[in-house]
Amino acid sequence: MTILQLKYVIAIDEECSMRKAADRLYVSQPGLSSAVRDLESEIGIQIFERVHNGVVTTAAGSSFIAYARNAVEQFEKVENKYLNSGSHRQTFAVSMQHYTIAVNAFIDTVKEFDLEEYQYSIKETQTSEVIEDVKTLKSEVGVIALSDFNKNTFKKVFADASLEFHDLFTRDTYVYLRKDHPLALESEISLEQLQDYPCMVFDQGDNTSFYYREEALATYDYKKVISTNERATSIELMLGLNGYAVGAAMLGDSLNDSELTAVKLKEEEKLTFGYITRKGSELSEMGQAFVKKLEAYK
Repeated sequence: MTILQLKYVIAIDEECSMRKAADRLYVSQPGLSSAVRDLESEIGIQIFERVHNGVVTTAAGSSFIAYARNAVEQFEKVENKYLNSGSHRQTFAVSMQHYTIAVNAFIDTVKEFDLEEYQYSIKETQTSEVIEDVKTLKSEVGVIALSDFNKNTFKKVFADASLEFHDLFTRDTYVYLRKDHPLALESEISLEQLQDYPCMVFDQGDNTSFYYREEALATYDYKKVISTNERATSIELMLGLNGYAVGAAMLGDSLNDSELTAVKLKEEEKLTFGYITRKGSELSEMGQAFVKKLEAYK
């Protein structure tokens, strides 16, 4: 099996045609077909099935191509970094759940290095994608919080993905509210007091398991729930609808965050804030600096 063969099957899958894929790859159609047959024989599955107007990818082929895409993507990263790069441009990538402090830590890290050339990436996304990005090396660090409820479950998830969770600090549970919310001046709030207000939760895509929720008290039966996939959208809804979110009282310095306050929640479930890395890997100099910025929020 070669990287070239993997690139071939990816192109065929995208074009749904041997002829079009051959034209795109600048190879002969017989040569392309022969390379695919050799690959299918080697791995013992049929990747494509011929139909009257081209080819279709089999179920087994789709699964194989998903892995092939990751392999080719990682190979191209190595090529670009060590073979094709005329200049040694600094790269660094972080994936994270929806936390302002992680954004602030990233900003501070970029400022600290102050390089003339770089290619950085920060992705605020669903829990499963944070895990997948670090697993496939799309990101060097994944920022994530675990609750008392899901901590043991994620120990197995991380182990299966060859990841390590690094504990930074643990926080009590708070309620985020707009500063002029009717309950904002309370010293402590119960979930019963909040039942007539909408609760904001982050959408976890196809993974609907409570274990993947990044908010505390994930199994509580909230009367009103609004799911969003962006922190900014969630905050705007909280401001516009007198909504709330359950978190760890880690407000940042962004404009919208400044309009919120945090009040201690009566029902307790602690959140452990930390980061994940590939097992056995060493953080780059920039990765180490980023982690130190996160630790500063302790």
